[in-house]
Amino acid sequence: MPIAQDPLSVEVTLPRDDVALLKVEGYLDVDTATEFQHHLANQLHHGRRHFLLDLSAVPFMDSSGMNIILRVYQEARELPGSVHIISPTPAVRRILDLTGVSITVPVSESVEEALERVDGQPPVQEAPEG
Repeated sequence: MPIAQDPLSVEVTLPRDDVALLKVEGYLDVDTATEFQHHLANQLHHGRRHFLLDLSAVPFMDSSGMNIILRVYQEARELPGSVHIISPTPAVRRILDLTGVSITVPVSESVEEALERVDGQPPVQEAPEG
């Protein structure tokens, strides 16, 4: 069995008590999705309600990664909380756009922009105007 060419690395920092920033590096696919899921579940367990997913170092993501993002999005909304994708690579952004995930889960260009969205966001997210 081949070893993953690009193993997943997830660095978790806490900009605030209820916000987890997960900087993901490497391929987010069927081989690495479980590790990503464990990091998110751990942060949910510790009471985080808002999840900032920095995908700027993810060259490839398949449906396994998208399913995990959508699952944590659903769980966070029930808290209520939120999920924000930050700076996806062009290949990942294309997948998010083609599948409609970027319509459901907000995409920000920076951590600061995502935090502003967390602060200004009502409990149930409405489509932005304009």
